Amino acid sequence: ALAGAVMGFPLMVRSIRLSIEAVDLRLEQAAGTLGASPRWVFAVVTLPLILPGLLAGAILAFAEALGEFGATITFAGRIQGRIEMLPLAVSLEIAGRPELAVALSLALLAISVVVLVSLRGRWLGGAATA
Repeated sequence: ALAGAVMGFPLMVRSIRLSIEAVDLRLEQAAGTLGASPRWVFAVVTLPLILPGLLAGAILAFAEALGEFGATITFAGRIQGRIEMLPLAVSLEIAGRPELAVALSLALLAISVVVLVSLRGRWLGGAATA
């Protein structure tokens, strides 16, 4: 988990940073001039505006951690029954039980398709409806 977090963190930070930079400061200033405290401005104005970036960053980090193979094998290894990662399980089962490796690969493919379909509006520029 730690190796996946380390590898996925830069994607999450970049997505969040870009969404924070896109917030119009005039909206925050307007809320401040209407008497809102800085915490209230963040909770009511800023957070809803950056929420898509937060979610996209979390999904990207999750997808990166799911697919990260090298960092997992280097830092965590594999302890049967305790540490099981799907990409590692596929590589270990491909020679012994290829039907299990195919089933695990299909599970990874299904997860990837769900992530891509849920984010389809992102790369289409918002043209597709969610």
